[in-house]
Amino acid sequence: MIELLNKKHNREDFNCGKDLLTNYLRAQAGQDIKRKLSACFVLSENGTGIQGYYTLSNNSISLSSFSEHIQKKLPRSYNAVPTTLLGRLAIDKKHQGKGLGKIFLIDALKRCYEISKEIGSFAVVVDPIDEEAEKFYKKYDFIKLPTSQKVFIAAKTLQELFG
Repeated sequence: MIELLNKKHNREDFNCGKDLLTNYLRAQAGQDIKRKLSACFVLSENGTGIQGYYTLSNNSISLSSFSEHIQKKLPRSYNAVPTTLLGRLAIDKKHQGKGLGKIFLIDALKRCYEISKEIGSFAVVVDPIDEEAEKFYKKYDFIKLPTSQKVFIAAKTLQELFG
């Protein structure tokens, strides 16, 4: 079961092969949770070892960052569009190649969809860490923002998937 990170989870043994993501879980995630900067969700084995994690937080994207096609559908009174940031998603090396990335992504998107029913969020946004990550998100129909490396999936698409 994917659950919120807490003190019972052993973060020290986690290693996804990408220092930035490994070190985040080990050293910073707990502080970010305390400061309400992000929520960190983990899948643990035996209740303590972490197989993988992802983070979610509130975010906004400049209206001008979206394509003209999307801008036309949104009110001009918004300089920034409310979104949800899927900030990090990582799977421990021992569990890579087993489809856990897809399971985590589906869990994150379903959670974002449920939240978007109560708090405005036009899309889920990701800033892929590298080309491999970008390919992963594009495989699940994330759309690249024309002004950055970020990709997004619209809440409307999530409604079609989960509604």
